[in-house]
Amino acid sequence: MTTAADDEAPEALISNRLLFRITLAIGFLAALASALSVAGRWFGEDLVRGGNTDSRANYNVIIGQDVLTLPANVIRFEKQRKTGTAESVSIYLSWPDLEGYSRENAALFSNPQSSNGLIFAEFSQSVMSRDMSGRVEPIYSKLFAGEPVAGPAGLTIHRLSKKSGFGDEKLLTGKLPDGSMYAVRCLIPAANVEATSADCLRDVHVGRDLTMLYRFSSTLLPQWQEIDRAARAYAARHLAQ
Repeated sequence: MTTAADDEAPEALISNRLLFRITLAIGFLAALASALSVAGRWFGEDLVRGGNTDSRANYNVIIGQDVLTLPANVIRFEKQRKTGTAESVSIYLSWPDLEGYSRENAALFSNPQSSNGLIFAEFSQSVMSRDMSGRVEPIYSKLFAGEPVAGPAGLTIHRLSKKSGFGDEKLLTGKLPDGSMYAVRCLIPAANVEATSADCLRDVHVGRDLTMLYRFSSTLLPQWQEIDRAARAYAARHLAQ
């Protein structure tokens, strides 16, 4: 003979099992949601960084006879962020602060519209005995076409022959405070056309046997002296003596 309590026992047992399973499922879903949230934040930040890093760990990059000590957040490419021998290393710096990527200035490095506030540079072993300034007289002057015209901030603009192989680039020359020659090649945009972040380039010799080729926006040409002085000083600070 069964009692009312016996009739309720199977129903209570099933309810307890179901409740236990539901509790486990809820716990699992909560843990999964938490993991996805953490992964989403990490992956989202990684997408925003776009390969940039805010790490300031130093790497000793050996190029030929020279050693550059550079923080990770100024080195453009992840594969170059390592200590050891390299053929070249590419860096980017905010202008005028000459800082690498950080959370505070992330928009400057990630937004193409603000890239005229960046200086790009590449260090490699010198393959020519003269830098760009030293090549003006023996090489570039033979390629000039037409009369020079006045450029920004005391610079002179020289058009280059169509046969020179430099396309629409122009050579701009000037005098540095010590009287030495300054030269930079630029793709100067036409009126109503936006300049790019790296349409001017100049190379200089630094260290024992390095060429530093740096690029900047033509909108920064009025600051050419400040940029050249800052670029050389940055290289000097990060080269082993």
